Amino acid sequence: MKTKSLGKISLLFFLALTLGMQSGQDVRQVQPLTPQPTAENGEMTDETPAFWFVELLSPPLADGGSRATISQERAAFKSQAKAAKLQYTERYSFENLWNGLSIQLEKGELVKLSRIAGVKAIYPVVPISLPQEPPGEETIELYTALAMTGADIAQSELGYTGQGIRVAVVDTGIDYDHPDLGGGFGPGYRVVTGYDFVGDAFNADSTSPSYNPVPVPDNDPDDCGGHGTHVSGIIGANGAITGVAPNVNFGAYRVFGCQGSTLADIMIAAMERALADDMDVLNMSIGSAYQWPEYPTAQAADRLVNRGVVVVCSIGNNGANGLYAAGAPGLGRKVIGTASYDNTHDALPYFTITPDSTKIGYTPATGAPLPPTSGSYSMARTGTPTTTNDGCSALPAGSLTGKAVLIRRGTCSFYIKAMNARNAGAAAVVLYNNSVGRFNPTVAPPTPADPPVAIPVVAISDAEGVLINNRLAAGPVDMTWTDQLSSFRNYLTGGLISSFSSYGLSPDLNVKPDIGAPGGSIRSTYPIELGSYATLGGTSMASPHVAGAAALLLEAKPHTPAQIVRTILQNSADPKAWWGNPALGLLDNVHRQGAGMLDIDDTIVTQTKIEPGKIALGEGESGPQTVTLKVENGGMYAVTYDLSYVNALSTGGIITPSFFISNASVVFALPSITVPAGSTAAAQATIYPATGPANGQYGGYIIFTAQESGEVYRVPFAGFVGDYQGIQVLAPTANGFPWLAKLIGSSYVNQPSGGTFTMAGTDIPYFLIHLDHQSRLLRMEVSDAMSGKSWHRSYQQAYVPRNSTSTSFFAFPWDGKTFAGNKTYTVPDGQYIVKLSVLKALGDENNPAHWEIWPSPVITIDRP
Repeated sequence: MKTKSLGKISLLFFLALTLGMQSGQDVRQVQPLTPQPTAENGEMTDETPAFWFVELLSPPLADGGSRATISQERAAFKSQAKAAKLQYTERYSFENLWNGLSIQLEKGELVKLSRIAGVKAIYPVVPISLPQEPPGEETIELYTALAMTGADIAQSELGYTGQGIRVAVVDTGIDYDHPDLGGGFGPGYRVVTGYDFVGDAFNADSTSPSYNPVPVPDNDPDDCGGHGTHVSGIIGANGAITGVAPNVNFGAYRVFGCQGSTLADIMIAAMERALADDMDVLNMSIGSAYQWPEYPTAQAADRLVNRGVVVVCSIGNNGANGLYAAGAPGLGRKVIGTASYDNTHDALPYFTITPDSTKIGYTPATGAPLPPTSGSYSMARTGTPTTTNDGCSALPAGSLTGKAVLIRRGTCSFYIKAMNARNAGAAAVVLYNNSVGRFNPTVAPPTPADPPVAIPVVAISDAEGVLINNRLAAGPVDMTWTDQLSSFRNYLTGGLISSFSSYGLSPDLNVKPDIGAPGGSIRSTYPIELGSYATLGGTSMASPHVAGAAALLLEAKPHTPAQIVRTILQNSADPKAWWGNPALGLLDNVHRQGAGMLDIDDTIVTQTKIEPGKIALGEGESGPQTVTLKVENGGMYAVTYDLSYVNALSTGGIITPSFFISNASVVFALPSITVPAGSTAAAQATIYPATGPANGQYGGYIIFTAQESGEVYRVPFAGFVGDYQGIQVLAPTANGFPWLAKLIGSSYVNQPSGGTFTMAGTDIPYFLIHLDHQSRLLRMEVSDAMSGKSWHRSYQQAYVPRNSTSTSFFAFPWDGKTFAGNKTYTVPDGQYIVKLSVLKALGDENNPAHWEIWPSPVITIDRP
């Protein structure tokens, strides 16, 4: 068994502990070296869906439900919808993994839907987009990512390839003609089965000129988009490139057209088909952000796991949208939700240097002209071989005419360096780092009065700079620009969490994501007509690494239950350093990386299993919690495990997180436990929650170190600092939501002083609501503005997602009716107030402090 990460991780543990991660010490904020990405753009965005899931009362077939009862419920719904004059179009009906149907509603009809008897809950059918990253000619190899997870060792040394395992891919289809994926479709080929649920022209993006939400299914799951073929190659390509499990068989379930978006209900249809086709593993590199584990795709995925299918999903690419952004179905309580780490290598443009055409990868500096794609220059440096060539002093005019000048980072600004070189006649500037790795400089003028640099400026790594410097010390060096890309070591972010990877926790404070894998800059198969191979990035690319790893595990240990695969993978995972400043030795957030980087070869050979695989601590106001961990030793000899812990970074805020050192602590009943061969033992740990930041998330890892072998196993834990209901859901926004609004044309107009409505057509009140956090229950109740008489409820929705940005909103209509039980009332003309109430996540419905309330301006109903 390899010990590739023990020394590095042990050092991280030591550094983290010495930086104050002990109980009783103050929480201290730390700053990232580079700004974190943000999705805020100030635009007011309507995120109200047009499609809805309707969940009916009885359990689906997967949970023991009756087909006859489900059929009766569906018929009753249609009858009552007709009686209520609900204007809708049915899309899909479900009975195996979820009981209900999906429908398309006309604007203003939502409140009618909420009043129909026999409806257990309604959920938005969310449009789901694919990453818009075009394929390129990058030469980053998939094997660099395989090495990050130990998949290369699992294949070459342990001999596992996924033989006999059936992996379903719910995506854009698979180019089954691709030689790396078997070269055909059907029995006898690697893509053994599949289905196209949508057709080429399908596109659920309502903003697209090619918007077409009408599916036209057929039996051919060929891929014209590319994403599914790329995902499948990561799982199991076997040809010019090699995937994680190169001998698996595939089921291809196409839920996207050739471009645009799909919808969440189509995913459930695909899941039900994968179950019928007897798949062992299901990969879904798509999902709906900001949701709950109760969302229908997550419920269906959980039931798939109960039926013996390992379900692996991307956790989402919404890292710029802050916390609680994880997507369903990855939020499912039994699903493996996967985070993304950047590949150890990047594709970069390069120039070559003499005498041997060594490739030097570079990043163009912001504020300078782009480098040429051809041509050669002699190289020079600004100092002598024995002096620092920082380029911060003015240089003699003409001393660098026509040359590409090498300058080291440091002492003064990049702009000064570049201008000094330009003023001396340089044709280009090559900046090299004064610390390990690459960097992204800017040479933009510091003020509008300063002249632009006007010559190409590029940045290279420290090692490349030293190489060129040494060659210049020995004699002349020429450089030649190229129009090519090549693979270069990613010293800056390689092996760290990707900037796009979504934050958890789940809104019910479960630990999400569960585990991570390489997802940034991954080269894999692509449809032949689109170039055969491409490099893409996203949690979409991380999920298939885990799905392929699950296939290897099931081949190696064929009797492993689907429900326990996630735990086994988590036990051997390796948490990584914080992306914001890895030199500090602080571990990245548990609610960003879960258990850490997938380590599949260690997972396969280990005889240790620790349950539970993760610990959700909930609200810190509950105080310390004692947990019992069951340790199983399946080996031939007794093993003694030393127990310890380490904290990960905490975060504060939601939309824009800030980062803090945690003061959570763990006290063990015993410092070590001995587990006899072929037996189990229990370890007790009491976890004391972090005391800050307010309304923050904290986490860490309980560590089991085998005395005999030095092998390390971990169980992640995470929780909320203080009172979870301390988060404000109806938070103030720049647009002043909530609004009472009129719909005029396609725009909503605020009515802060009240408004008059005829209740004819679209002239009805709309309520524009921004939710800063997920709400357990949203309710609207109507009362007479003059007498205060209650007219009951007008709308109710459970498990409401949060909005994606601080300026986005949901619009809820009112049609002038209310309901109590199964009875509907039409309010007469008059003046009314609608009280909007939101129950906070995990709130007690009977505790007034857990509700937030907004009374609307006066609504005057004056029918013609």
